[in-house]
Amino acid sequence: MNSGTTEDEARYTASRRFDNYQQYEERTRDMDIHLFMESLAKDARSAIRGLRRNPGFTLAALVTLGLGIGATTAIFSVINGVLIKPLPYPEPERLVGVWHSAVFQGATVTNFNLSPPMYVTYQEQNQTFQDFGVWSGGAANVTGLGDPEQVRSLVVTYGVLPALGVKPALGRWFSKDDDTPGTPEAVILTYGYWRRRFAGDKTVIGRTITVDSRMREIIGVMPQGFQFLRLDPDLILPQRFGGNLAPTSFNYSYFGIARLKPGVTLAQANADVGRMLRIWYKEGMEVLKMGPSLRELKADVVGDIRTLLSVLMGTVGILLLIACANVANLLLVRASGRQRDLAVRAALGAGRGRIARELLIESVMLGSSGGLLGLALAHSGLRLLVRLRPANLPRLNEISIDPTVLAFLIATSLVSALLFGLIPVIKQVRPEIAMALGGSGRTLSSSRERHRSQNTFVVVQVALALVLLVAAGLMIRSFAALIHVHPGFMQPEELQLARISIPEADAADPERVIRMQNQILDKLAAIPGVVSAAFALAMPMEDAQFRNAVAAEGKNRDDQVAPMRVAKFVSPGLFATQETPVVAGRDFTWTDIYEKRPVAIVAERMARETWGGVSEALGKRIRIGNVGDWREIIGVVGDVHDEGPQQQASSTVYWRAGVQPGIMGAPISAPRSMAFAIRSARAGSESFLAEIRQAVWSVNPKLPLAQVRTLADVYNRSMARTSFTLTMLAIAASMALGLGVVGIYGVMAYSVAQRRRDIGIRLALGAEPASLRRTFVQRGLLLATIGILIGFSVAVPLTRLMSSLLFSTSPLDLLTFAAVAVVLSTAAAVASYLPARRASAVDPVEVLKAE
Repeated sequence: MNSGTTEDEARYTASRRFDNYQQYEERTRDMDIHLFMESLAKDARSAIRGLRRNPGFTLAALVTLGLGIGATTAIFSVINGVLIKPLPYPEPERLVGVWHSAVFQGATVTNFNLSPPMYVTYQEQNQTFQDFGVWSGGAANVTGLGDPEQVRSLVVTYGVLPALGVKPALGRWFSKDDDTPGTPEAVILTYGYWRRRFAGDKTVIGRTITVDSRMREIIGVMPQGFQFLRLDPDLILPQRFGGNLAPTSFNYSYFGIARLKPGVTLAQANADVGRMLRIWYKEGMEVLKMGPSLRELKADVVGDIRTLLSVLMGTVGILLLIACANVANLLLVRASGRQRDLAVRAALGAGRGRIARELLIESVMLGSSGGLLGLALAHSGLRLLVRLRPANLPRLNEISIDPTVLAFLIATSLVSALLFGLIPVIKQVRPEIAMALGGSGRTLSSSRERHRSQNTFVVVQVALALVLLVAAGLMIRSFAALIHVHPGFMQPEELQLARISIPEADAADPERVIRMQNQILDKLAAIPGVVSAAFALAMPMEDAQFRNAVAAEGKNRDDQVAPMRVAKFVSPGLFATQETPVVAGRDFTWTDIYEKRPVAIVAERMARETWGGVSEALGKRIRIGNVGDWREIIGVVGDVHDEGPQQQASSTVYWRAGVQPGIMGAPISAPRSMAFAIRSARAGSESFLAEIRQAVWSVNPKLPLAQVRTLADVYNRSMARTSFTLTMLAIAASMALGLGVVGIYGVMAYSVAQRRRDIGIRLALGAEPASLRRTFVQRGLLLATIGILIGFSVAVPLTRLMSSLLFSTSPLDLLTFAAVAVVLSTAAAVASYLPARRASAVDPVEVLKAE
């Protein structure tokens, strides 16, 4: 019968059962899909049975994959929350931080802030900002709601909150009138403070609270989840500029934020700021050489964490590759036991595609199950991370397992399944597989090829493990170098810190401020167990470090901008309390303070940089900028690492506490917020803190304590980033080393099992067991050596990427590389020796009987 007749008969048959031939084709296609799905389900059930029959293999593969996928997903969750997610504000791409660049003595500073006069100019003259404002962080005293409390405050001009675009849940934003001195004072509560202090009372709008001894009307409550950049304030206060707004104001302490108009680019906004700088003050431009340096607001929030997260992501990516190589090795070992079964199925007519599909389904099921385990591990790891709240990790509250992370997890699981599943499939599914039933030569050839594949995986695991171990070793070396840096103070665990702020309403006269601070100090010194007490504008390594442009007489020309120095207002006795040595001259006295003597103390580094020596600095004169009053240097003290042990010791100038002369017509003043330091063996105990509070309240019952901690807490926080990096790398490196050892052990154990008959014969013929052990150990060491050499070639360029995370340690540190090579070689020798010892203990008689 010809093809035409057959087609006619098919159409005729279809027409009797279906209305038309198209329905017949659709029915056939549906049946094909149904049969295919049934086949997939059958293969899946077969894969499940196979995995259940080998619980040891299944558990090892799942744990290995779960650890690799879980670690990768956890770090990606952090990267997603910190770097990928947009900021939680409407149209965040239009938000910019307003910064400037400035040239000081040939050095360019890109993070130069704004002054009040600059704010006024930008507010009135800008052509590219839809909303613009300046802000500063701080603290405020709240009284009348129970015990006095110091809370985190955010001080903003009226354009800041509209720029962010987050409307209050209750009430309103600040208006221009709220920024104007002389109008009723207002305050906005954040959601957490509103819930904590007012129990979520919606009638709170219009009520008043006492902030810094001033009555303020509550005009709004911010919504739940609101966070201002990297700050988490309790109260938001309006910024009221007054006093000197001359262009030459030296108060460059305000941060700028703006929302660009629709369609405005960052380049256009920078050009606009450059235009306004010329309007602001041409002479200031000549001296400061200032220029615009606007950037996306997200860069201000994220900071310099990108390098750290990139290194961690690369680390866990390597760990995942090691895990996949380990599972691939396990699959190859398992496949050797299934080779005869697969050959029988091929001989009975099972196609290569069908066998490959079954093997891949098994791999996908392993990958999917490992992904589920990894999801559980990642979720637990992120919960622990949030509880630990590592320092310097921004947007911590935005780190979560969201749809983006789940999509990454699914993709990682599937790619991993293909990565470790394809190679066993390629090795097993071949046209000659049926020959495995009869030909020993084929079997031997296949066994040798499988050994080569397993050896390759072991070499890859060792090479990748070396990269992680080197990275962890470099961080260990950096951490060791950091803890040996003398920070400039002693026994920080015995130094209790507490910040006390005196509002202007409680002491308007600057003379009254310093006398109240002196009274508090006397009360603290009288507490039992207190060795000494003092105060300063900021303690070492605190975030609130202040800087002045400090000119030295005869060293700086008046037409030059003086170099910036860390500047501190300090009381007498601070250096003795910190145990910072006075290396020349003397300390401040209370006579210096009350008589307003123009004296100063400098750090040893500043003395050497400016005058060439310590003794040479005594008697020299310095001043703030080029307009302040000259002050005589009466002492030189030891260097202190004010910005953390990882930074060079600060070139610091110490001004005496108390009343300060005004500069450029500004009124005299006295620093009101000071950090008090009390040295005692009781530091950190609740009873001691209670006595400190009572001592302060005996002077003024409305003064709360804030930032209560020990100097050891501050020091440990400065080390937190290095500690976090070290911990993460150490965990990854330990897991990589463990997987590498397991890989070597697995290959050696498999080799022993395959050569059991040969080993028995050699022992029967008189071979020495020690010689057999040596053979297997040498083979393991050979594989490890090849992996180490390859790992070195990979580690050398990669470790340069983490150079910014290191301290006093070269990315090519020879000691670290040598130590890692020794550790890996030792681990490989141990992993090889255990199967070798089992091989040498084989009873040749029993082996030959079994054969």
